[in-house]
Amino acid sequence: MTSSILLVDDEAKIRRALGAALRDEGYEVAEAASGLEARQLLGCQPFDMLVVDNRMPDMTGLDLIRELSASVAEVDRPQILMMTAYATVDSAIEAMKLGAFDYLQKPFDVDELLVVVRRALEHQRLRTQHRYLLSEQRDAFDQYGIVGRSARMQEVIRMAELVAESRSTVLISGETGTGKELVARAIHDRSGQRDMPLIKVNCAAIPDTLLESELFGHRRGAFTGATTNKKGRFELANGGTIFLDEIGTMSLGLQAKLLRVLQEREFEPLGAERTLRVDVRVIAATNRDLKRLMADGAFAEDLYYRLNVIPIEIPPLRERREDIPVLVDHFVRKHAKRAGKRIEAIDQEARLMLQTYDWPGNVRELENTIERAVVLTTDTTLTTHTVSVPGADPGSSSSWDGLPSANLRRNVEWAEQETIRRALEVSGGVKKAAAELIGISQRALSHYLSKHRIE
Repeated sequence: MTSSILLVDDEAKIRRALGAALRDEGYEVAEAASGLEARQLLGCQPFDMLVVDNRMPDMTGLDLIRELSASVAEVDRPQILMMTAYATVDSAIEAMKLGAFDYLQKPFDVDELLVVVRRALEHQRLRTQHRYLLSEQRDAFDQYGIVGRSARMQEVIRMAELVAESRSTVLISGETGTGKELVARAIHDRSGQRDMPLIKVNCAAIPDTLLESELFGHRRGAFTGATTNKKGRFELANGGTIFLDEIGTMSLGLQAKLLRVLQEREFEPLGAERTLRVDVRVIAATNRDLKRLMADGAFAEDLYYRLNVIPIEIPPLRERREDIPVLVDHFVRKHAKRAGKRIEAIDQEARLMLQTYDWPGNVRELENTIERAVVLTTDTTLTTHTVSVPGADPGSSSSWDGLPSANLRRNVEWAEQETIRRALEVSGGVKKAAAELIGISQRALSHYLSKHRIE
């Protein structure tokens, strides 16, 4: 299906040149000489993309973008590319905050425009497809350890599966241990570039003085100790994917150089006179709040909006407790097979202890706990004597019969969760009946459902 583009510029010569180039690429192009005329056209027919000049006499492009943002739902808005000869960081960032895909500063090459248009329309295709994506997940994701039946993890899996088919930049956020690298690996391995390299860089683990050389490489003699040429990770990842973990630790100077790679697809190794061009898909990850870092001046806004094309947020394990039993069984099978042991069951007390613990280290901490239990057990059943978490007393089962632990707060939370879950089961999921059954108001029930993340 041919994509439709609305081109808005008050200069007729520019409209003719850009319109001809876009039509040569096979797009359907409508033209408007003003923001008011564009507003009328947008009200009459849908467009896949809006290419709009910012500085126009009757209505600026930014004003038009503001109107669209306020009046049209995101899923129904066209992709937006803003053009301006008067670009400022503030106007460009505001446009992208309001939903613009990108901006170009005049004068620019027509080829540059065509590249951005192709990227924007590909993102639009993904966004549209996502609205109609079926809820089924592909079993192949299990091989990466991405396991979860909660609604939030199902959404993560669907998003990862969908974005794998594109070349769009992805920003994965989540606490330490939630599985950000697993999601990045799954996206790459299910992409069209799966036979090309996936290069991983932990930005927090490399000193800032060395990170530039690691990313972009250097030439012999570029600095003291550079005795040979070295290829950077971007050059090694050419044609494939680069995974930049803990992107929030990168210095502002390196952020500016990374932004150039994302914008221009080119860079110079340290000490080199020649510019290298690369075709690399970037997946970034962070356990920090990048918006707060931006407010503190520690992270560049324009880089954030370049990285955040497809955001994927992985919830912490304490906010999806219904996934804990599934993960426990998955890790028991995995590590029992690796250790050559036969584990047939986990007793109820151990399961309750695992279910009610908050897991500050998330899935990674849970897996380490299960691996340790499997290695240490001499039985075919895992119990609280081999499955241990901080604050739990493995010898207390007889003294605290029927409770998950001796910890009062954990017992209270467990009792609240169990009471509400059982009331919902008895009432067939009818909230009003469940609330009446346990003697609280529907409003109080809603509070507990939210507090314990009960679906």
